[in-house]
Amino acid sequence: MSIEIPPGLTELLQGYTVEVLRHRPSDLLGFAAEYFARLRDARDQEAGGGRRVVSFDGEPMQTESNGDEEPDRGDDESDSDFEPPVVNRYNRRVSVCAEAFNPDEEEEDTEERVVHPKTDEQRCRLQEACKDILLFKNLDQEQLSQVLDAMFERKVKPQEHVIDQGDDGDNFYVVERGLYDIVVAKDNQSRCVGRYDNHGSFGELALMYNTPRAATIVATTEGALWGLDRVTFRRIILKNNAKKRKTYELFIESVPLLKSLEASERMKIVDVIGEKVYQDGERIISQGDKADCFYIVESGEVKILIKSKTMTSKEANQEVEIARCHRGQYFGELALVTNKPRAASAYAVGEVKCLVMDVQAFERLLGPCMDIMKRNITHYEEQLVAMFGSSMDLMDPGN
Repeated sequence: MSIEIPPGLTELLQGYTVEVLRHRPSDLLGFAAEYFARLRDARDQEAGGGRRVVSFDGEPMQTESNGDEEPDRGDDESDSDFEPPVVNRYNRRVSVCAEAFNPDEEEEDTEERVVHPKTDEQRCRLQEACKDILLFKNLDQEQLSQVLDAMFERKVKPQEHVIDQGDDGDNFYVVERGLYDIVVAKDNQSRCVGRYDNHGSFGELALMYNTPRAATIVATTEGALWGLDRVTFRRIILKNNAKKRKTYELFIESVPLLKSLEASERMKIVDVIGEKVYQDGERIISQGDKADCFYIVESGEVKILIKSKTMTSKEANQEVEIARCHRGQYFGELALVTNKPRAASAYAVGEVKCLVMDVQAFERLLGPCMDIMKRNITHYEEQLVAMFGSSMDLMDPGN
């Protein structure tokens, strides 16, 4: 049976999906009713002439893709219910959805390859900067080579804006060196919510979901970045992520910690996680190290061991097992929540597969789960008191 998609349906649903991802409403049904009611009202008013804008919480969304002309300034009092789109500092119109792209389609890839020539020295620096980028971990060698060929170097100066909140997404960036503040504006106030310190990556969410930039990235020192254009990103990274999403989506939904998240939030987690495999006895994290990742056990078993400061000197160098983690359980969050070094070491028992999330994604996407993880710290303290008579190892972790 052949089913024909009505004209305009794809664009209509894309617009609604973008607004849901931007606003994350708790009541999806109520949000949908309000959204489509406003679209209908805008259409009805448009019949009288002029372009209208639908606004949610003061953030405008255009009801037509071509919106460069000035809105009608007639005397109709109902115009006061609508606000014109905010013009950003580069005078680029903020769109609600970009080019249509279905990563599940298996059509032949006919796009012309983007290649930015590089010296051997540049290629080495680029490979070093990209070696720990989780979005690249699941690429095969040919895909990774195409990505590296397409990346270009960008030098930045202090106070230079790399991306601006509200702008369209044009490039994905990998940090080679330099410090960069993550600044978010809300209710006419801007605040720094994080920092990239000589490593990391940013800009992927706007490219994945066709949404405006969610934050401003400002260089606070001189630095160097490697950029990847949106076409190459979506052709290779997004298509690869669609396959990964099919693999991990059901598993992520089953993780107890993540059940409190909205479906769209879990989807973003799937998009930024990578998989790592560890062999029997291999150390995954080491007590006293700086925390850089959060781990969820996909398969196998992980044992958590600690060297306690409350032991006698003879026992001080011996590690004591305090817990085991199995499928769906997580570890490595303690140091990220407390901003302290690793309080324990983790080892693989047999072959272990872990889903790994870097610290930047952890801070950005797991905020709603923070209360649960903080409650677990109390449980860890009780465990240590029962075993060693003190929880000092959590208060002052290290070797």
